[in-house]
Amino acid sequence: MRFDTIIKGGTFANAAEVAKADIGIKDGRVVAIAERLGDAERIIDATGKLVLPGGIDAHCHLDQPQAPGLASKGAVMADGFRTGAISAAFGGTTTIVPFCVQHRGVSVTAAVRDYHARAQGQCVIDYGFHLIVSDPTPAVLGQELPALIRNGHTSLKVYMTYEAMRLSDHQILDVLQVAKEEGAVVLIHAENHEILTWLSEQLEARSQTTPRDHARSRPIYVEREATHRALSLAETVGVPMVVVHISGTEPLEEVRRARARGLTIIAETCPQYLFLTADDLEAPDLEGAKAMCSPPPRDVANQNGVWRGIEDGSFDIFNSDHAPYRFDDEGKLRAGRDAPFRAIANGIPGLETRMPLLFSEGVMTGRIDLPRFVALTATNNAKLYGLTGKGTLAVGSDADIAIWDPDKRVIITNSMLHHGVDYTPYEGRTIQGWPVVVLSRGEVVVADGELKASPGRGRFITQETSSAWKHGVAPSWT
Repeated sequence: MRFDTIIKGGTFANAAEVAKADIGIKDGRVVAIAERLGDAERIIDATGKLVLPGGIDAHCHLDQPQAPGLASKGAVMADGFRTGAISAAFGGTTTIVPFCVQHRGVSVTAAVRDYHARAQGQCVIDYGFHLIVSDPTPAVLGQELPALIRNGHTSLKVYMTYEAMRLSDHQILDVLQVAKEEGAVVLIHAENHEILTWLSEQLEARSQTTPRDHARSRPIYVEREATHRALSLAETVGVPMVVVHISGTEPLEEVRRARARGLTIIAETCPQYLFLTADDLEAPDLEGAKAMCSPPPRDVANQNGVWRGIEDGSFDIFNSDHAPYRFDDEGKLRAGRDAPFRAIANGIPGLETRMPLLFSEGVMTGRIDLPRFVALTATNNAKLYGLTGKGTLAVGSDADIAIWDPDKRVIITNSMLHHGVDYTPYEGRTIQGWPVVVLSRGEVVVADGELKASPGRGRFITQETSSAWKHGVAPSWT
């Protein structure tokens, strides 16, 4: 066989192995992995480099209009599918799964049509959608969701907070029941809306409205209680559940206890909980808003607890929760530089920096090994969300590959990044290790610090049934 491309001389890694091998690619797929391969139309020399599966970021927000009624109404996301996908590719990610949000009064089917139109012709890498359900009417539960799930939209997200998005416990149970009947997996944003709203009102009455007060309005027990309740709802229906953006030790302990009872619970965390703390919200002149997200960054003790969860296997997936609002009057400062925290758009950017941050501070420090890094950033997302052919390097898999230079040292600055946001919360951080060549289905997308592919080449991916169902509702879902 004559290959289209051979990646020669590198050390390749999957979630279960590390080996010296050449990778042979033909027609967009990996067709050979061997100690030494022959000739090809194109040879990529990976000597001294790491050849890893392209990352999957399965928690990012792109071109997402804010729900009517949110306090920070009018803020505009700085990244659509074009800049978001390009930014992801430069950070070693070759598949993204952003959210398709149903607003109240709108059908989920109409929302899906709208998001397909937004993404059409924009992406340089492959993409899918999670469906956000905010209005589970009888028609949505009885007709729309079953039809969409059967057509490859097999992941749903629900919120326990945000007035315009949150569902009651009864409504969440209804969505979980549909997920059980149709084989979908449900992601949940777990924060106690009533407590955080009450605390916000108390703080505002005392004129405590800074970004730091945003964190005070959402203490760790707000997340802990909601996580416990969410897992009780999953237990009631008998379904797997993904608890997203876990920020500290107490909610993670709720996950561990639920697993000990035999539940299939998948735990996700994000870079902001490893690399930021509540102290970053203290910056003057509203600069602290650059670190505002929900749940908020915690204290050092919780940050260390999240790292322990990364190291000991408690966390299954590591995604960015990229929410790209500029620090200007179109984004976080929409309500002015004296805006109270409830009028500031929530979320921070992270698509491009997600994998390099974890590689540098996880792999290069010895906290985790390469297989664990691959599992957290690629393989487990592929299994969990039914992304066939993604997240691994094996004969027959898509040739989604990131070639990393483990010796490359980079000082993160916003000017070097490719998102549409005008800041990064990781400005000035020095890291070691960066992807230097990125391929999507065998095509070089990024090399030599330049974009080599055209927007529109990325394909929409229909999702298969999650491994959380395929392997039964049991603690060991992978």
